[in-house]
Amino acid sequence: MELTTVWFILIAVLWIGYFVLEGFDFGVGVLLPVLGKSEKERRVMINTIGPVWDGNEVWLLVAGGATFAAFPEWYATLFSGFYVALFVILVALIIRGVAFEYRGKRPDSPWKAWWDKAIFVGSVLPAVLWGVAFANIVRGVPIEEVDGSLEYVGNFFDLLNPYALLGGLVTLTLFTTHGAIFIALKTDGEIRGNARALAERVGLVAAILAVTFLVWTYLVNSDTAFAVLAALAALSLVGALLANRVGREGYAFLGTALTLGLAVAALFTNLYPNVMPSSIDEAFNLTIDNASSTQYTLTIMTWVAVVFTPIVLIYQGWTYWVFRRRLTVDDIPEPRDAINADEKARAFDAEDAQHRSQPVG
Repeated sequence: MELTTVWFILIAVLWIGYFVLEGFDFGVGVLLPVLGKSEKERRVMINTIGPVWDGNEVWLLVAGGATFAAFPEWYATLFSGFYVALFVILVALIIRGVAFEYRGKRPDSPWKAWWDKAIFVGSVLPAVLWGVAFANIVRGVPIEEVDGSLEYVGNFFDLLNPYALLGGLVTLTLFTTHGAIFIALKTDGEIRGNARALAERVGLVAAILAVTFLVWTYLVNSDTAFAVLAALAALSLVGALLANRVGREGYAFLGTALTLGLAVAALFTNLYPNVMPSSIDEAFNLTIDNASSTQYTLTIMTWVAVVFTPIVLIYQGWTYWVFRRRLTVDDIPEPRDAINADEKARAFDAEDAQHRSQPVG
């Protein structure tokens, strides 16, 4: 197997990891104002992803770095053509990360409410825009030869076509379903039941949208391998919803993870050997051959990946194992303002009792 093919597969695996792991992060953020009826419930939801959300984003950084090093032409065309969309995603991820860190810095409710809104917006925007971006990559974008190099010649509004917008709705609903099942897996009590019920409703919408998108993709490019993977993704989602209905959240979460993984694998299978097809002329397609680095660069990268990838996987797996316990609202301490109010009340009662015990006159 050529190293260009190896790195195409590795980049696909990195995106699968990102969508599966960061997908439920986004889902939890989207559901924060929906399932978080009280401050304690919102804190439980945030705490389910608190130890892992930043580690999940490493998959995005590595995917971007691997694309830059292995396929520089792909990276350059992608980031120049999708600049506005990727910039919005970057800002949303920064705001979301800051919100996680700053939400608990002050006890007053308005402060927390603003950061909750930031978490919601910072989760919705990437969840939609990643679907829009990947749908456009699969569909093809305006690329043609300019001064001897293949360049994106469209604009931001070219990306907002019906097929791509459907892709954005698919990722949003799939991530939301994935996140709801993760909440049910990681919590107990009333919030667990509410998450399961919501996962069933959103999951049905996600299934309809996903099947429509995958059928549309197949009709444009009738690829047998894509059809098989797409069918397996659909079956995994159905299995996840059935497992969720009977309260088997572990199997349900595995099902939605497989759905996202198989869907991304299907899209990359549909692409190969292209990395960015041209909607103008197939002669302008970016492929694994004309967009790749030198053989020497790919060889060095392969050895680095062989050494460090197992280390990263072991560390991240250990993190999930350590924080595997379910959370409930009983695990959340009272807010500091409530504690301070109780302390003041007890101090006042003690002072009043002391005053009453003193003789008059």
